[in-house]
Amino acid sequence: MKKYIILTTLVCVLYGCSLFEQKRHSGVVAEYKGKTLTYEEVQRQTIGMSTEDSARVAEQYIYQWAINLLEYDVAKDKLNKDIERMVEDYRRSLYIHEYEQYLIAQRMSKEVEDTIIKEFYDLHSHHFVLREAIVKGVLLVVPNGAPNMDLLRKNIQHPEEEENIEWIEKFAYQYAAGYELFLDDWKTVSQIILRMPFEKDDLNKQLKATRQIELQDSINTYLLQVTDLYQANQPMPIEYARPEIEKIMLAQRQVNFIQQERIGLYEKAIKEGILKRYEE
Repeated sequence: MKKYIILTTLVCVLYGCSLFEQKRHSGVVAEYKGKTLTYEEVQRQTIGMSTEDSARVAEQYIYQWAINLLEYDVAKDKLNKDIERMVEDYRRSLYIHEYEQYLIAQRMSKEVEDTIIKEFYDLHSHHFVLREAIVKGVLLVVPNGAPNMDLLRKNIQHPEEEENIEWIEKFAYQYAAGYELFLDDWKTVSQIILRMPFEKDDLNKQLKATRQIELQDSINTYLLQVTDLYQANQPMPIEYARPEIEKIMLAQRQVNFIQQERIGLYEKAIKEGILKRYEE
């Protein structure tokens, strides 16, 4: 209540008590330099509260409303030049950043040639080392008791052959609870064990011993045929490393591209006389 009395007294001193009473009765509970706080706005902060809590929250809200305005005015008087400079610096940086991103999007090539990828990979392959094994192949999850399992085991050994793939896909459509064909895409061991009830270390051991891995639980048989494999701590195959190499190459290209754009802009301004240089 003390805060409200202080604020009320302040308003009375600034505007006159008769005017304050007029404002209060018109729905205004506080006013500062033409800015008003209405009873309705204060009331919205206290919906559903008890009488005691409502009075406390209302007083705090009115006080905070006044303090925000008072501190802002004091800060603006004392810090206006510094703030304006910071705002202008930020505005300039924002415009420059957005303009450069626009240039990159509109004018810089995003294609990285295969020869450049290979050259970079050959020079830095020791930096592209696998943290875990990666595989290509086929994975099927088949309910126990499904027919033709021996034929499935045979056909899955050579999934690159068209007739075998056709048979496997037909089998998967009829019987499989899960089927993934990733002959052209690498999958990590972590991704594989999301589909098979293996511990990571156990799967890694299996991959060192065989290319066809089969596991069974009380419900399903899990069959993984590996067509290609790279073990952990080996250099990545170049196609697996490609996205990371492209990211590195494009980042460097952006730096060079923007630098050239800046030089061109500078030289153009000098040539046209927009920018003048004076020797010391």
